[in-house]
Amino acid sequence: MKIKKDDKVIVLTGKDKGKTGSVVKAIPKENKVIVSGVNVLKVHQKPRKAGEKGQIIDKAMPIHVSNIKKTK
Repeated sequence: MKIKKDDKVIVLTGKDKGKTGSVVKAIPKENKVIVSGVNVLKVHQKPRKAGEKGQIIDKAMPIHVSNIKKTK
């Protein structure tokens, strides 16, 4: 895998096609990377303690390496 952490990349396919960002984390065993601001899902979180409210959190999900390209 030629893409590493802190590389600037552009998304080639999918719902975020054309977006750019930097690699936050590389997962070489799965050939995936996490790119900041790309492939973000809203995850519902249950309250942990009594009296707390549940929340909706934005979570960056991994994207396959074949769907991104390194930029200069």
